[in-house]
Amino acid sequence: MDNIFSLASLINLITLTAMEIVLGIDNVIFISIISGKLPVDKQAKARLIGLSLALVFRIGLLFTISLIVGMEEPLLTLMDFGLSGRDLILLAGGIFLIYKSSSEIIEKFYEDHDQISQLNKNGKMLTVPAAIVQIVFLDIVFSFDSILTAVGLSRELMIMIGAVIISLFIMLYFSKPISDYVNNHPSIRIMALSFLVMIGVMLVLEGLHFEDLIKKESVYIAMGFALIVELLNMKLRDKEDKYHHDTSGQLPDK
Repeated sequence: MDNIFSLASLINLITLTAMEIVLGIDNVIFISIISGKLPVDKQAKARLIGLSLALVFRIGLLFTISLIVGMEEPLLTLMDFGLSGRDLILLAGGIFLIYKSSSEIIEKFYEDHDQISQLNKNGKMLTVPAAIVQIVFLDIVFSFDSILTAVGLSRELMIMIGAVIISLFIMLYFSKPISDYVNNHPSIRIMALSFLVMIGVMLVLEGLHFEDLIKKESVYIAMGFALIVELLNMKLRDKEDKYHHDTSGQLPDK
């Protein structure tokens, strides 16, 4: 117990918390996009419930580490290829994420803005229970990745629980500004959805034991670089719009 309060444990806690935040970004993005389809007055509630359930699931899974390890034993075997319970959960989550994110991208090209605005006003775009069900399902899938990372970095249960709690509170604090920014900027929203499609592909590959084909680090670095480029483009577009607005307001020379 004394080891928990040592310098090494503190460093371990900080490192693990940082890793949990990085691994939780995709979860926050998904929650932001789903909550964005709810009436404005219900979005905060959906984000709070979604991230709170993520916290409950991850702490619960930490107390059942042996069960998670057991879920890596093959349940289905075809020839020499076996699928464990964890693999089936990752496959289902990956397919759902690909389908859901792709549908959202396609919908953006065909949506009627007046109709969407009216639906949002009347609260008929998506119900809170439907949003929570989708969030809970993805929470379970993302929790496996999070917990396996925690187990790999630390063997102290209290440190793992502390890291999960701290990271979830940090993500909860930043979930509203992230949600508002993603939903208010169409290009960032499309980029976030594309990122989720890629995460879905990675989950499917991991479920099929082909995770070495695409490294997670490479995907995060590529998406981070793409985000920086898009932010620069947005800044440039704002500058050009301001220039055209200023010049259009000038009177012509006589």
